[in-house]
Amino acid sequence: MKQPWLVIADLGSRQGQREERIYLAADFDPALFDTVLAEQVRTVDQLDWDEREGMLRAERQRKVGELVLSREPLSGLDESARSQALVNLVRRKGLELLPFTPELRQWQARVMLLRELDRGAPSEWPDISDKALLASLEHWLMPYLGKVSRLSHFAHLDISSYLHNLLPWPLPQRLDELAPQHIKVPSGSSVRLDYSEQPPILAVRLQELFGLADTPRIAGGRQAVKLHLLSPARRPVQVTQDLANFWRSTYAEVKKDLKGRYPKHYWPDDPLVAEPTARIKPRKP
Repeated sequence: MKQPWLVIADLGSRQGQREERIYLAADFDPALFDTVLAEQVRTVDQLDWDEREGMLRAERQRKVGELVLSREPLSGLDESARSQALVNLVRRKGLELLPFTPELRQWQARVMLLRELDRGAPSEWPDISDKALLASLEHWLMPYLGKVSRLSHFAHLDISSYLHNLLPWPLPQRLDELAPQHIKVPSGSSVRLDYSEQPPILAVRLQELFGLADTPRIAGGRQAVKLHLLSPARRPVQVTQDLANFWRSTYAEVKKDLKGRYPKHYWPDDPLVAEPTARIKPRKP
């Protein structure tokens, strides 16, 4: 006979069985929690996220351990408790719940690069790694959760502004100086840096670097970028952090291959004295 409540003394699986089974149990009267077992019961006001409904739910629960005996709705939510419940949800689900954009991730990576370059010395750059942001949600996110009551509301949070506020002046200006979003290459083009990897990647057509002897560096010279040297079709032909060595030892072979595939383009014998160009060939004087 099926019983709504059981006290189980022996539960497990045996060899060859796919599911656990109950081997020894007795039926149980939950009314005992109101009499002889009343001291085992505690009342808890629970404010948490209802995963199924996608919204905050506040209720008063009667519990024995983690077992919920009964629950009833609570009205008049305490604002601090409500915000803490939302913070707990973000901490449980991760920052993926928040509307991070690729641009914001790039900004985060730029700050973290400068912090990591300090190599354990006291750094002026705050720790805004995902781990640190999850640990400090009460500081930078909680004050802005007043209007969040459903899962969809997280998408409307302006977390870019919240996080940018973590950089005191003049760090925003120094960030643009030390970890710029773009680097101007010899051809005159302004090429975007990709900070999603470390070291940052500068993907640029090979011809635009003619005349440049060494790998570009950022962070006051402390960090060489990783060059993705591209063909005219913007396909990588070489990845290097040592441009001088590339010109010296590899360029001749790469030039031979590219000249065969792109014969109309400019492939000088000496790239260090050649005119850089973003065109098929340099402009004639």
